[in-house]
Amino acid sequence: MNDSINTARSDAGSVMATRQIPSTGEALPVIGLGTWQTFDAGSSESKRAPLEKVLREFVTMAGSVVDASPMYGSAEEVVGALAAKTELDSRLFLATKVWTSGRKKGIQQMEESMRRLRRSRIDLMQVHNLLDAATHLATLRDWKKNGRIRYIGITHYTSSAYGEVEAMMRREPVDFLQINYSAVERQAEARILPLAREQGIAVIANRPFAEGSLLRRLGSRALPSWAHDIDCTSWAQILLKFVVSHPSITCAIPATADVAHLQDNMAAGYGRMPDERLRARIASAIG
Repeated sequence: MNDSINTARSDAGSVMATRQIPSTGEALPVIGLGTWQTFDAGSSESKRAPLEKVLREFVTMAGSVVDASPMYGSAEEVVGALAAKTELDSRLFLATKVWTSGRKKGIQQMEESMRRLRRSRIDLMQVHNLLDAATHLATLRDWKKNGRIRYIGITHYTSSAYGEVEAMMRREPVDFLQINYSAVERQAEARILPLAREQGIAVIANRPFAEGSLLRRLGSRALPSWAHDIDCTSWAQILLKFVVSHPSITCAIPATADVAHLQDNMAAGYGRMPDERLRARIASAIG
């Protein structure tokens, strides 16, 4: 399904790796943008200004997938406002979530998300942490049929929930799974990622830096000599290339509010990717 990494061109003519969504064949850039904490800027113009630069550079470097949530404070509202201000909305693949109980409350929350994102149709709506998933997925199937959303997904962020996640993947037809995966959080390799491949489910990797702990630990360590073999100039790039080179992963969503960090992250979508031998070497070096 996600065997090969393809390419898409940015405005600057550089090449960004892409992966196809199994259910449709639509290609997505392998590096996306998370918004947890980073885009919770409220109405402050001074706080929004650097985020506008991040969003502009993200698209310039061929990014498109932006992942938000009504649980991320003002992130949805900020993304919607900046996408409209920069006139970049049409170039973004916007994903958000529903996280409440009950059909009526779920519909109210999702409609509010659409208002905040300034969208009449959302690219991907995900049931966050599987909360009342059966109820919301029934609604989302209707919304997809009626054109209000393009794709349906489920999410989680911890391996302790993998049993429930696996059961849901087998029981419910979904287009996307968002799950935690990094060089030190590899539990999904055992059953979740192979099942996603088998079922034709796209996978978005959250926590690619293990909530930043990997970058803090590796920041002062010299890069290994083999980093050049996969065109990496930073640990962030090595960590992200480890994630997106897994054949079941469609996209990783590191979050940042800093343009320089954004550029560093996006660079992981370019150049050579590690093969299985080098993936094992990365995991060994980090572990």
